[in-house]
Amino acid sequence: TAHDRDLRAPAHQPSPGRRRLRLRRIRTLVVREIRATLRDPFTVTILLVVPIFALLLFGSILSTNVQGLALGVYDGDCTPASRRLLADVSASGTFTITPVATAGALGDQLVDGTLSVGMIIPPGFERDLLRAVDAPSVQILYDGAEAVLAGNAEGFLRALVTASGAQLARRPVRPGGVAVRGHALFNPRLDGRPFMVAGVFGFVLSFLTTLITAVTTVNERITGTFDQLQVTPATAVEILLGKLLPLGAIFTLDVALMVLVAGLVMGVWPQGSALLFIAISGFYVLVSLSLGLIISASSSSASEAVQKTVLTSIPLVQLSGFLFPIRNMPVALQAVTQLFPATHYIRISRAIYLRGEGFTAVLPELLILAVFATVLVAIARRTLETRA
Repeated sequence: TAHDRDLRAPAHQPSPGRRRLRLRRIRTLVVREIRATLRDPFTVTILLVVPIFALLLFGSILSTNVQGLALGVYDGDCTPASRRLLADVSASGTFTITPVATAGALGDQLVDGTLSVGMIIPPGFERDLLRAVDAPSVQILYDGAEAVLAGNAEGFLRALVTASGAQLARRPVRPGGVAVRGHALFNPRLDGRPFMVAGVFGFVLSFLTTLITAVTTVNERITGTFDQLQVTPATAVEILLGKLLPLGAIFTLDVALMVLVAGLVMGVWPQGSALLFIAISGFYVLVSLSLGLIISASSSSASEAVQKTVLTSIPLVQLSGFLFPIRNMPVALQAVTQLFPATHYIRISRAIYLRGEGFTAVLPELLILAVFATVLVAIARRTLETRA
């Protein structure tokens, strides 16, 4: 074919024509890689389905949001004020209220797991609310074994009860005292989905891209296809670009699809520029693809490449800030996290998605990613030259 003739063309050409021929070889390698990818239905399915599935999984199922949580209520007052309080709590959609006959029954249902949260409204609630005395107390009970969910549930319930009680009393809760008003910046509803969605991009682009690149390259080495490329006049740089450019374009398309799915299905759109986010994500893909080539060079089989990719992904999940805040880690580990490219990309992702920051604000992290990209691409090129 014409593409094969381009690869078989001799490398020693006159200087003006050499540049044109090199671009033709790169184009030939890119077309070859795209055709090889599209001929494999399994790979195409993985490239398109897995990123969307991961986004929906982490963004919805594994979110720490409090939504429809079973709330058992013992109303010991049974007055218009207590019923109004329960109506306000139910209207938020955060909790599903289940009336309980006694406080003891409420405790039993919390123990056996029927309820996740409990609330006790004491007798005299309305009387104390309308009198110029200290605010009446409402007891909140929750399962402390699920610490994250319990903390979120308590925070939501405390805010709802406080707001409703203030409206019922039509006066400051403590006359003459200091009123404390809290406000969450960038995410006023404390919705966990934007935080998780922004982190999923880092997980997918760091793990899946590395895995696909490593496995496909190892399989090409086993079948001899990759070795045939290395005996052609194409240089290591041209082979490297022939690998990085098509896969980078495919995963950049995946990012655009994930942005659309997150927005249309989960209602999570980037607060900043979506085009800037996609462009930076496309640049970060080069980092992960280079790492995949490096892993493939040291792997003798596809299973070995998978194992090495999984082992490198464990620090990603644990230490990159994807699931756990880095500031809560020991100081020594916080320093280690800076060695992972995913750490800096996830910071950029959340800065654009949650805070709406622009290019100037994320430039320091982007420069760090550029250093990682330069080093990893150089190492990937070296591995191609070594195996040639």
